[in-house]
Amino acid sequence: MEKQSGLSRDWITEVIKDFIVESPLNSMQDGTGEPAWDEALTGFVSGADPIWQQYKEYIGAFHWTPWEVFNQHCPDENVSADQLTVISWILPQRKRVRDANKKERKFPAEEWALIRVYGEAFNTALRRHVVDCLEKEGVPAVAPMIAPNWTVVKSQRFSYASSWSERHAAYAAGLGTFGLCDGLITARGKAMRAGSVVAKLSLEPTPRPYTDHHAYCLHYTDNTCGKCIDRCPARAITRAGHDKEACRQHLALSREHVTNTYRFEGYGCGLCQVGVPCEAIIPVKQARVALERGELPSPPPPLA
Repeated sequence: MEKQSGLSRDWITEVIKDFIVESPLNSMQDGTGEPAWDEALTGFVSGADPIWQQYKEYIGAFHWTPWEVFNQHCPDENVSADQLTVISWILPQRKRVRDANKKERKFPAEEWALIRVYGEAFNTALRRHVVDCLEKEGVPAVAPMIAPNWTVVKSQRFSYASSWSERHAAYAAGLGTFGLCDGLITARGKAMRAGSVVAKLSLEPTPRPYTDHHAYCLHYTDNTCGKCIDRCPARAITRAGHDKEACRQHLALSREHVTNTYRFEGYGCGLCQVGVPCEAIIPVKQARVALERGELPSPPPPLA
């Protein structure tokens, strides 16, 4: 496994882009021939970034660092954290899907439920494809979300959490910040899905253009929003934040609706991701303009 010298961030970005364009798995499976996804945003973050330890301390000891998940599944490599890079991507929801779900008030539109099932199946295939392409170039890699020991954990602080979070990986890779409903607001908005792979590569990280994990949310920046509160059919979002258990229970109800109404096995909701200012853009103008200009924020002042 010695071929890795020519690999770069651009090469990986092209691998993802080409698979989206060329794979027959990129389909809504609704008879229209339309793709589930038509583009991706990509970001990169070092396995030695201090944020991984911060996640572990804040979310729980069960939350993997890149080094932990890589060494669990590639134990013969004997790598250090700084030899690893996390490759993260965002798949923004297409306008047709967003517009359909925007009309709904209780359960997901058929298009949204299709994406939740078949679009995420493609996302899983993309994870495997990125791993396969890297390994063909001599680069060991693992996709944490499809690792056999990935699990959801009951959490005293968060109701439930998991051993790896795609949204938190994307935040670490500079791709977005969190909103009131816990969704990740990216340059293409909050209506999206995310994926990631941990690879034995030392690549330059993507700069994080924020120091506040709520920097792109209007509610937290100037208290001028809360549209996702009204959009939530389960009343799982309040000014205090997101009730994960109420959200989970509503998702369970959506399974019966999708089966009976759309005649396939699926589920979903996502109503809080559409019909809101952060649906398809960063709504905080200052942050949006700074990102477009490539400006980075000043580091936070040292603690007194």
